[in-house]
Amino acid sequence: MTGDTAPAYDVAIIGGGPAGLSAAVELKRLGVASVVVIEREREAGGIPRHCGHYPFGMREFSRVLRGPDYAARLVERALRVGVEIRTRVSVTSLKPGPQIDVSSPDGLATIRARRVLVATGVREKTRATRLIGGTKPSGVLSTGALQGLVYLDGLKPFSRPVILGTELVSFSALLTCRHAGIKPVAMIEPNARITAWRASRLLPGALGVPLMLGASITRIEGRAQVEAVEVADRSGRTSRIEADGVIVTGQFLPEASLLRDSHLAVDSMSGGPCVDQFFRLSDPAYFAAGNLLRPVETAGWCWAEGRAAARMIAGSLAGTLPEPTPRAGLALMGDALKYVVPQRLVAASGAPRTLQVRVRRPARGTLSVVVSGQNLWSQRIDALPERRILIPLDRLPIDLNGPVHIVFAEDKA
Repeated sequence: MTGDTAPAYDVAIIGGGPAGLSAAVELKRLGVASVVVIEREREAGGIPRHCGHYPFGMREFSRVLRGPDYAARLVERALRVGVEIRTRVSVTSLKPGPQIDVSSPDGLATIRARRVLVATGVREKTRATRLIGGTKPSGVLSTGALQGLVYLDGLKPFSRPVILGTELVSFSALLTCRHAGIKPVAMIEPNARITAWRASRLLPGALGVPLMLGASITRIEGRAQVEAVEVADRSGRTSRIEADGVIVTGQFLPEASLLRDSHLAVDSMSGGPCVDQFFRLSDPAYFAAGNLLRPVETAGWCWAEGRAAARMIAGSLAGTLPEPTPRAGLALMGDALKYVVPQRLVAASGAPRTLQVRVRRPARGTLSVVVSGQNLWSQRIDALPERRILIPLDRLPIDLNGPVHIVFAEDKA
């Protein structure tokens, strides 16, 4: 950390999860001299550090690892190649320059770097943002909070909770409960089918946990601790389930509070930063990678994305990236489409070769890319929320000068 005006580092990376750590290692491999990773927790490693179950690491280490072991390997690899990792350091603001203001046990300071990669990840929606009524007893936790209590602190916060949601992270919560000797009394999903891969529904059955589809938690009861939840089905009929906790899972949001308080543009649809296909933000000295771009991807995907972003940052430092002026914006057409990443396209080749699209609800139909009235690409999709849909960028002309329309024509019921 420095108070000088000269950059202290070539690249500063905010966030020590799979994306940030893999980017740091790749930057060092590409010959970038000084790379620092800034991590607010007491140890780097990101969300996998809290996940005491398999499978992690096949893409990265060619073996199946538990989350903490995977995180430790990522950290060890970064330290071995000379990456500086600063833990217990919280970023308080992002400024042009680029300049990063930080707070740590040593006080306030400023970090200056030639380039900054933001890889702050995601967070789960809280009970409050889901508008669940009732009282406010203890025992209502996100998956991340549950995993921290179980795996990091060795605590058992409840014995008979309900789990709300059926995303992949919801099944991670189920495995965390099993590890801690916690017996969930129900797994509740508002939609008519689970959000994760269909085979995942075998897990609650194998563990003796009832799976309730088409149901929502409308009320939480209890004084000091959760005592019961009220559940409503799609017809509005309600029932009461006795439980001593609620695990509120999924419905991730990018951890973008730093961006919203900065000069950097945020995409209203994804909730993450506006980026071009080179991972550049609206200030081209800033880049982003990992789940900050869109909620939510696997650790392996974020690891690979961090490496790709590192190559773009190295190109930026060397002056080989094209000018950041966008030549084309991306417009979504069809109310089932939720967002697209990246949101801006620069007329150039040599960047990551796909767009990623997500839907906001189960959707079946034809997805197309239309430029100047010409259909350049189409594909049938049968998609669920949280599933990635990839569109090849190499089907688009390099000399884009107008908007790119991503059009979804939904099948009629």
